[in-house]
Amino acid sequence: MIYSFEPIFNENSRVLILGSMASVKSLERGFYYMHPRNRFWTTIGEVAGESVPESIDGKKQWLLTHNIALMDIIYSCNRDGSLDSDIKDVVPNDIVNVIKKANIQAIFCNGRKSYEIAKKTYPDLQFNYLPSTSPANAGGWDKEEWMKIRKFL
Repeated sequence: MIYSFEPIFNENSRVLILGSMASVKSLERGFYYMHPRNRFWTTIGEVAGESVPESIDGKKQWLLTHNIALMDIIYSCNRDGSLDSDIKDVVPNDIVNVIKKANIQAIFCNGRKSYEIAKKTYPDLQFNYLPSTSPANAGGWDKEEWMKIRKFL
């Protein structure tokens, strides 16, 4: 089994971004979206109009400063490698806990797997699909979709 990271949020968080499960590189480095070719940090920086620091502590503070909560929809699973298509034995994360403690106004899912699990697990909540920032999603990438987050920041 592999396990997700702790959610990053505070009471001022207005946007919740849900990934599926951290990649092998991210798990090795101990934080979200740490594969060097993943577009997440560059993209979210462009959405907010401000570049994101390189350090993990800097990234955490940056998210909180910009009222962004970040977590994976999967708490634990089995997976060989980093592909979402290889995920098995999913145990969903408790996103309701974050929603109750924060001021979440919109939930965005980074990729199809995150979106599908979120909709299935929490059918009464509204989720917005965004194309995955993973390097494996070279053909389906559309940064403009991510700009929808701007109105909630």
